[in-house]
Amino acid sequence: MASSTQVKNYLAYWLQLGKPIVTADGQIVCQPKKVIHGDRFSTEFEDCWAKVMSREGTGYYLRGTDQSIADLLSPGWEMASCARCNMIVPTPEVLINTFPCPCHDLADWPNEEVPQPRLPINSQKRLSQIQQRMASKFDSD
Repeated sequence: MASSTQVKNYLAYWLQLGKPIVTADGQIVCQPKKVIHGDRFSTEFEDCWAKVMSREGTGYYLRGTDQSIADLLSPGWEMASCARCNMIVPTPEVLINTFPCPCHDLADWPNEEVPQPRLPINSQKRLSQIQQRMASKFDSD
């Protein structure tokens, strides 16, 4: 089962590529211009996520997909890598995935010449972890 964090991360990746969250009739619910702000998600993205979660994802879709966000939050779905672009995509836990990756309608994707979408990174925390590993390496020698 995909956790809400995995679904949130999935949406964050695809929103960075310009895919909006829409209703079943195609009306755009949200399409944040900025998804990441420094070492965290942007307020605009967090507001979008809160809007989606206020209805537990019911009736909301990532454009170009057949599964509602509520479906992805229900048992039976997990996140895996797309064989074409290596981005995370929902896949049924039991069935063979016959659903297209959201990348299927992006003409210029995958594009190895541009930075890949990413999640927020706490640079200070990451540098501290590297420093601790280096210090423990030198202390053991």
